[in-house]
Amino acid sequence: MVNKIADSIAEALAGVRDGATVLIGGFGNAGSPRELIDGLIEHGARDLTVVNNNAGNGDEGLAALLKTGRVRKIICSFPRQADSWVFDELYRAGRIELELVPQGNLAERMRAAGAGIGAFFCPTGYGTDLAAGKETREINGRHYVLEYPIHGDVALIRAERGDRWGNLTYRKAARNFGPVMATAARFTVATVHEIAELGALDPEAVVTPGIHVSKVVRIPRTATGAGGLKKSA
Repeated sequence: MVNKIADSIAEALAGVRDGATVLIGGFGNAGSPRELIDGLIEHGARDLTVVNNNAGNGDEGLAALLKTGRVRKIICSFPRQADSWVFDELYRAGRIELELVPQGNLAERMRAAGAGIGAFFCPTGYGTDLAAGKETREINGRHYVLEYPIHGDVALIRAERGDRWGNLTYRKAARNFGPVMATAARFTVATVHEIAELGALDPEAVVTPGIHVSKVVRIPRTATGAGGLKKSA
C-alpha cells in the first residue's frame, strides 16, 4: 500500500545529506515552508546549496537557516531587501556564495530539470553581467543566452491539502514555486494542513501529482492573532 504520510518532519527529512542542493518554495513569506526549514535546521545538514526566490527575511525561516552557517551557496532572484540583513552580512564577509538568476529564468531552469530538457536559450540577461561566460546565440535576429537546468536533491514545499499518495493542492499565491520545484527534485517533502482521503481531492484541482512527492507531513494551520502573534487554528 502506497502511503507517503510521515509521522513527523524529522522523519521526513531524515535522508537529507551534507552537500545537498535544496529547493525551498515560497515567494517571500507566501508559501514558505517554515516548519520544514526549521526541521532542516534541527536536522543539521551542512554545506548546502539553497535555491529560493529570495535570500530570507528578518531572522526567521530561510534567514535562520542562513544564520547557522550551513549554507555554502544560494541561488535566487532577490537577495537584497530591506530586512535581508542576515544574507547581507554573510555575503559581505565572504561566508556565502551567490548565483543571481532572473526570476523567470529561475522558474524555467527548474521546469527544464523536471521536463528532462538539457538546456535552453533565453533572451533574458543578454548583454549584461548575468550572461558573462555563458554561450550566446543569435536566432532569427534576436540574441539569446544558453541556460542549464537546476536540479535539486531535495525540495521543501508548502501545500494546502494532500493524500497518502502525495497528490497536492495549493492555496492561492502559496502555490508559486512549489509545483515546479517538486518536479525538479529527486526527493520532495510537502507540508499540508489537511490529509484527504483517497479520491476526495478533485483530480482537476490537483496541481502536483503524487509521482513527484516523496513525503507528506501534516502541520497545524496558523492564524495571526492580536499583536501579530501566530496561534494554532
